[in-house]
Amino acid sequence: MTTDHITVPPIEFHPFPPFIPPQAKLLIMGTFPPKKERWSMEFYYPNRINDFWRVMGKVFYDNPGRFINAAKKVFLLDDIRNFLTERGIALSDTGAQVQRLRDNASDKFLQIVEPVNLDGLLEEMPHCHVIATTGEKAAGVLAELTGSEAPAMGQSVVTEYSVGGKSPRRLTIFRMPSTSRAYPMSLDRKADFYRQLFEYAKLL
Repeated sequence: MTTDHITVPPIEFHPFPPFIPPQAKLLIMGTFPPKKERWSMEFYYPNRINDFWRVMGKVFYDNPGRFINAAKKVFLLDDIRNFLTERGIALSDTGAQVQRLRDNASDKFLQIVEPVNLDGLLEEMPHCHVIATTGEKAAGVLAELTGSEAPAMGQSVVTEYSVGGKSPRRLTIFRMPSTSRAYPMSLDRKADFYRQLFEYAKLL
């Protein structure tokens, strides 16, 4: 779309529904998926060169390749879903509708048009009291939604958040390192931060 020779980026709608297993205790939130040509599966963190699923494999199985079919260069989606369900880990993103100000997956150039319906998510997760964001942009969006301060990387804040007009729920909100390869931190170091999160949430 163009207006007076100025290109207006299209609005993109989030392609995946939230993944909410029964008895979910932890919600992990990114910003928005990359463009479809970068996907190797139709699920969260689908880019082969994103380290999210390698970090999960390292933390829970001491095997970064646990969720990867190396021969086919794809993620093992059934194993991933089973793992999340068994552990009680929910996934969503903070952006429901976005515009890419540049033609890439960088959060820096991602404009949130409409944030996620956080109330709707948490109403489906009555046992969830811990939320973690995977990067600075997601942390900022979640801070705005909850009226809390965005924590420093690797840190957390505690806030009282009313869900659906009910009594406030005490939430601990962590900001985790981005699992993008562009983030200057080794996979092992990222895994150390995520291990602390899962230990706090009593999932390890």
